[in-house]
Parts: sequence; C-alpha cells; structure tokens
Amino acid sequence: MLVSARAHAETVLVEAESFPKHGGWSLDTQFINTVGSPYLLAHGLGQPVADAEATVQIRTPGKYHVYVRTKDWVARWQAPGQPGKFQVLINGKPLAEAFGTVGAEWHWQPGGEIDLPAGPATLALHDLTGFDGRCDAIVLTTESTVPPNEHSLLTQWRRSQLNLPAEPVVKSDYDLVVVGGGYSGMGAALAAARMGCKVALIQDRPVLGGNGSSEVRVWSMGLIRRGKYPRIGEIVEEFCDHATLSPGTAQEFEDEKKEKLVRDEKNIDLFLNTHAYKVEMDGNRIAAIDTFDTRTSAQTKFKGKLFCDATGHGTIGALANADFDMAEKGRMGMSNMWTWDEGQQPVSFPETPWALDLNMKDFPYPVKHHGEWFWESGFDKDPLGDAEGIRDWNLRAVFGAFNAMKNRDGAPKHPTAFLTWVAYIGGPRESRQLLGDVILTQDDIVGKREFPDGCVPSTWSIDLHYPKKQFAEKFPDNPFISIAEHDRRIDRDYGYPVPYRCFYSKNISNLFMAGRCISVTHEALGTVRVMKTCGMMGEVVGKAASLCTLYGCEPRDIYERYWPEMDKLLLLPGKAHRATVQAPIEIPSDALPLAGPHGPPSGIDPSKLEGVIIDNRIAKLSGKWTAGTGLPGYINYDYIYAGENSGSTATFEWQSADTAKMEIRLAYQPHENRGKTVPVSITVGDKTTERTIDMQAKPALENNFVSLGEYAVKKGDKVVVTVGTKGAGGNAHADAVQIITLK
Repeated sequence: MLVSARAHAETVLVEAESFPKHGGWSLDTQFINTVGSPYLLAHGLGQPVADAEATVQIRTPGKYHVYVRTKDWVARWQAPGQPGKFQVLINGKPLAEAFGTVGAEWHWQPGGEIDLPAGPATLALHDLTGFDGRCDAIVLTTESTVPPNEHSLLTQWRRSQLNLPAEPVVKSDYDLVVVGGGYSGMGAALAAARMGCKVALIQDRPVLGGNGSSEVRVWSMGLIRRGKYPRIGEIVEEFCDHATLSPGTAQEFEDEKKEKLVRDEKNIDLFLNTHAYKVEMDGNRIAAIDTFDTRTSAQTKFKGKLFCDATGHGTIGALANADFDMAEKGRMGMSNMWTWDEGQQPVSFPETPWALDLNMKDFPYPVKHHGEWFWESGFDKDPLGDAEGIRDWNLRAVFGAFNAMKNRDGAPKHPTAFLTWVAYIGGPRESRQLLGDVILTQDDIVGKREFPDGCVPSTWSIDLHYPKKQFAEKFPDNPFISIAEHDRRIDRDYGYPVPYRCFYSKNISNLFMAGRCISVTHEALGTVRVMKTCGMMGEVVGKAASLCTLYGCEPRDIYERYWPEMDKLLLLPGKAHRATVQAPIEIPSDALPLAGPHGPPSGIDPSKLEGVIIDNRIAKLSGKWTAGTGLPGYINYDYIYAGENSGSTATFEWQSADTAKMEIRLAYQPHENRGKTVPVSITVGDKTTERTIDMQAKPALENNFVSLGEYAVKKGDKVVVTVGTKGAGGNAHADAVQIITLK
C-alpha cells in the first residue's frame, strides 16, 4: 500500500492503482502522460461494479480533510447527468460527498472532514452507476491545503509523499530494450532473443498483444510468410489469434499463450504493468529508459545497447527527440468496439441522458451482435494530448446507441438485449511517424518501387478511414462512425516489400522502431499498420539487433555494411535459435516448412497429397477465368471458374518419366451454378479421350477429386488435361489435376 505520513502534518496519499483489491474496477494506464498517473475505472456497462478496497495506517488521531482526484468525465460537453458518480467509504461509512460529479478536468475534489483514530482505517471505492467513474488517488490530511494538481508539481509531490527511493532500481546489460508489447514488440523481442540477444520487453498493460489482446479484440490481419523472405512471419504465426469475428471473444485472443511464449524464452525478461516515461541520452544515443510499475509506482531504469520503440505512438522516439511527423489533416481515429447479446427474459438498461443523443437511424445497426471497427472517432483530434477525450466520446456513442436500442425507438425489438462487452482500452490508428532513412510513400508502394533492403511483405490494401457522411450530420465536429477507402493496387499474394530503412531512426543512432510508428507517410500507413505486418517488422528488427550486438554496430550499419549477413538471417526459420550472438545457430525439428513466395497454401497443401499435383496456377489459360476461395476444400491457393460457352480453356500438362499404369484425376468444387456437362479432354501420348463432368455433383474421391480414368502411360509421354466451357450447362471449374501411379 502506497501511503505516507509527513512530519508536522499528517498526510496519507493512497494511489487508487495500489489498492490490493480492485474489486470490479479496472486499471486504466492509457493516459498516464496527460493524467499523470494510472487510475481505476468503474467500467460496469451500466451495472455498478464491486468495491475496490484498501487498508491504511493512521499514525496520529485527529480531524482529516479528504481529497479525491477525479473528474466528471462528461462535463467537458456540458452533458446532463453525472455517469461517473461514486462514493468513498472510510471504515465502512460513505462520505457525504459523492465524487466524479464536478469538474471537466482532473482535480482534487474535496470530500469534507472526518475524525480518524490512530490505527488501521479501511478505504473503499463504491461505484454508483457502472458508467466509468474514475479515481486517481485519495488524500487524507490534517492540512487544509489542497494537494498540487499541476502536472510537474504533482509528479514531484507524489514521489515525496510516497517516500520513493531517490534512485531507481537499475537493470542493465541488455542488448535490446523493447518498449511496447503488441505484435511488433513481441516480434522484435522473440526474434532478438532467439538470435542470442539479452532482451527486456516492457509493456504497460497486464497482457501482451496490444490491439490483438482480449482488451481490444481486433483480429489480426495482413498475410505473412511470403515474398522475398517467406520465413518472416513464422514467429507471428506462433502467437497470432484466429478470431472469427472482430471483435472476437476474449478466449480467441489467447493472452496466456502469448505470455507463455515470451516467458519461455530464456533470453527475455518480461516486465508487464510497466510504463516508460523518460529517456536518458548520451549524445544522439539512448542510454537508458526510466519506468515505473503501474500498480506500485516502483521505479526502474533500463540500460541497454539498443532500443526499439514499439509503442504505436512513437513515445520513446519523441522522448529522445527523434525526428517525427504527424499528419495535420486526415488523421485516422480510435475505435472502441463492443458486443451485445439477447437473453430469455426482458432486462432493463439505465437511461443515459449524458450519452450521445441517438436514435436508431443515427448509427449502423450492430449486426451479429457486434459493434465493429467503424465505431471510430477522434479524426484530426489530438491523438496524444486528448486520447482520453477521444475514448470517452466513443463510450458516449456506444452507450447512446444502446440506449436507443433499449429505451427509445429500438426498444420494441430489443426487450431481452444486454451489453456483453465494451472496450475501455481504445484501438488508435495513427499519431506520430518516426522518421528513418527511407520514408515510404503511397507512390512507392503502388508503383512497386524496388528497394534493395525490401523485406517485410505488406499485403493489406491502402486502407484509410474517414468519417462516414451518413452518420456525421448530427455530430459534425466529432463523427463517431467511419468508412474505409481502399486503394487496392497492392499485390496481396507476394506483398510489397517494406524496406528495412523504415525501421530505424534517422537521428537517434541506436533506436529501432516497429509497428504503426515506422517511417511512412499517412497514405502508406494505410497498408503497413495491420497487426501481422507490424509483427513481421518486429521480427526483422530483432534479427538486425542480433547483428548489431555481434558486430558492435548501429542499426544503420546493417544496411550499409552487413546486409549480406542480414539476408542470411532473414532466410532462417522463425524457430532457429542460438544461446548467444556468438553461438552456432540451431534449427529445431519442429521448424515450419518453407512457404513459397505467395505464402503457405490457404487450401489443401499439394505436397501432402499422393502422386503428381498440377495446380491451376501453372495451367495454361485461355479466355477469362476468375479465381475464387469461397468454397472450402480447394487445393493450394485457390480454384478458377469460367462461364459457359465463353471459349475459355484451362490446360494442365505433365510429361512422364516412367512407364506405368496411371490414374488421372480432376479436382473441382461442386456448386449449384456449375455445369452438368463440363467438357474435359484427356490426352496421353497421341490418344485423346473426351469426358463430360457433372460439376454440380460432389466428387466421389477424397479432397474433391473425380477420376478421369486409368491410362497406360509410357516414358516420355505428354499428359494433357483440358477443361473447356462449350456446352458446359453452367460454370466450368478447374482446381487441380492429380496423377497417381498404380501398382
């Protein structure tokens, strides 16, 4: 328990985050840079949460003034009602004052006076609404002076009152210090550790994954394991989610699996609930990062040779005075997704006069019981200095929408509806871009400009978000529903290779960056910002850090002097490892098979099938064929189909190296729009056989193959299978040809 008692006057400072029992209150660490501290949040979705509880020691009996640092979180909008109302109980009795009821800014709200005897005193935060009341700290003091509230003075006062040591605990000898435990930070830490670096991974939340954790629940997008270096992404494959919707369920994000994967690496020291707030410089190099525990305020200094900013906001780079840019106009916002469900019995939902004033026409209906990514606001608002305000506006939008569903014009259709989850941790998309030796642009990407250090395949479209006009009229100054505009001129199979020189700072010599804060323009951010792509950036940074450690050099030197060595590391399996950077590299038996330049098969892997497989991607095509993946069970990456009498043909060719009896098979996906008389010709040597296939019928053989017959094939014979469209009676379909030698 963090308390203090000072000479002459008795003052007891109790940080809310240090309460041993948080009850139903949540620890919110998102806005430390502006609030000055973590705080507890009563995020109960309209149901008051269980009390947070603590015990303090009162040294001197007497009359104590009570101050509670809090705010009325809707007051800045002059909204009616006080949704963040809560009580403070001392020794089981509530103070007369209700808190969270006044003040648009964080301040010390007076709570009156109370007589306290010497000895233990119990404190409790008692939520009254379930609608996001918040408490930073409680002060009991015999002085009548209000505690300081100005940021710098408050920080110094806290340290003094809490009797924190003058010097932090020092942790040193790290090869790489990674700040940020999302996909990019995890990728960097795991890759560096497996290549022999001693790594500190610092994360200010209790879980890893960032936007891809159970706290935010954005499913992981971006294709991996492809392009010039198809081994990149194998580490991401180990920890990425496989959520079926976004937002997914908490269980789908497997927070425990992520943490175990990191903790199992002997070369990684993991520090959860740790906030980095200051850097110590040595010229143009970062020498150390100062942090504190978001629950206990304990201070730790991390010293290292190399640092990686994986914070998303470019926080470490900004603290180090790294060059950065931030788009002035057109910036994307922050999302707070949500889910709801329907029960068997009618349930009520409190009226929310303080929320956005919404009726059903004012927002997109949350289909599948999901409020998705487009519940987004904060466009061109301050994503750093007013992130809390952006998050709170999103909460007002969500609760206002659900109020419309329950208490307004949607009520007749939603009597049993109830909220199941609303993210209080926001999912931001854009803020600082730290500048590297290359600043990647949209023209570079769509023009397929080749960089010699291109390495991370970006496969997402250039996806930029803007307010959706349909829902912007009521709140034009701060719309809360977005629309995505896509530039789809991206090679989704191979990916655009993002250059390594986007992953280190141009002016802070030992600073890497990975994730959405890398060196790209606003437009280019639209493709690189998705999580699996960010994770691959981390993998590249981790491997570069191992070479920097091995050669005693800086990140820039990897491109200028050691790229051939980097090239070799990028071709290694993700599970390759060595104990130190000098040790030999070992490849474990469970390393993933090497994927091709177009990635691992999204369908059935042809290498696991019997005989020879001739895929549609190497067939000779004439006319118009359309690729598809919508029907499951296809071979390799996709299947193709063409319309009846379109003149289109797909020809599969193979030359035999043996003389044997062979069965020739054709794979297709049955569907009601397929033809019943699809013409197929089979030529073996100089003999041709004509067949028609009913492609509405399910193929008789495993993996959607149908037999085209058994044939005597001589060594050197050319086998040709042609799928046509003349008289097909519907679409002709072609997936793969299989040739099996019969015994």
